[in-house]
Amino acid sequence: MSKQQTPVIALTLGDAAGIGPELIARLLSQPGITASANIVLVGDPWLWQDGQAIAKLTVPTQAVASLAEVRKRPDQRLPAFLAVDTIRPEQVQRSQAQAACGSAVLQVLDLCMDGAKRDEVDAICFAPLNKQAMKLGGLKHEDELHHFAEYLGVTGYFCEFNTLGDLWTSRVSSHIPLKDAAAALSKERIVDAARLIYQSLQASGTASPTVAIAAFNPHGGDGGMCGREEIDIIEPAVRELRASGVPVDGPFPADTIFLKARDGQYQAIVTMYHDQGQIAIKLMGFSKGVTVQGGLPLPITTPAHGTAYDIAGQGLADVNATLNAFRIACRMGAARLHS
Repeated sequence: MSKQQTPVIALTLGDAAGIGPELIARLLSQPGITASANIVLVGDPWLWQDGQAIAKLTVPTQAVASLAEVRKRPDQRLPAFLAVDTIRPEQVQRSQAQAACGSAVLQVLDLCMDGAKRDEVDAICFAPLNKQAMKLGGLKHEDELHHFAEYLGVTGYFCEFNTLGDLWTSRVSSHIPLKDAAAALSKERIVDAARLIYQSLQASGTASPTVAIAAFNPHGGDGGMCGREEIDIIEPAVRELRASGVPVDGPFPADTIFLKARDGQYQAIVTMYHDQGQIAIKLMGFSKGVTVQGGLPLPITTPAHGTAYDIAGQGLADVNATLNAFRIACRMGAARLHS
């Protein structure tokens, strides 16, 4: 792949009160980071300087006036920097969820998505954000994924994936109260979730992923003695998926399926609600996991951990999950660019 064929990856600094700016400084200081992408960092100059100061790093960048310039840059050895004006230093109280920080995050993400609509950006990788701050700052959806989907005009099925190395998980319901999780189950949603994660794994470079479907109830429902969701909803979904050519197995009790996946038997697990998969993934590798926004017309990734307000500004942030999120964005952005 020649340099002119590398995907344009937009990076953002995340919530100004958290560890995002430090993480991006650490990411862009990694050796060879520009080898697989034409990088553009979008953010407020003072915040970018703050992130470098916290990380005790100096990261050279090349100023650009618009996203449209990035793909045409003759020298892409340095990350591009697109300066914006979304938030002032006096508006930020470190380690707290604030409306100004949430509003700034939304403005930057929307600008990057606008660039993607114009084919100026092939993928987005954003540093951690805070949902409370975003809602205080104007987010009208339950999470950023639903904002992305509406902004990009998505009408089909979409969901978050959480990844850890070669293992990806999706979920049938996400940021809703646990008491509503059973009502959110349907054969159609399970089928859509399994197909989407299968296709997304292929787009990220896994040629023939195998997919496991988690049960909903303890012990997989014990043959209907501990709930009928497996019999009435999940098993029919598995049969439909197999008939359509998607290689799935299950349903498996959720407290054992991750052992099989950990040992390499499956590359993907479809879970039935948020914590069913999140607890396992974060226990296996909290500092390495990635969230992929699935079902959108462009790849959007982020580290699976949050803004870590408790260590913000202390120079302690671990870059591994951000680096993994960036790598996935590069792979999926390249696939989108060349599709």
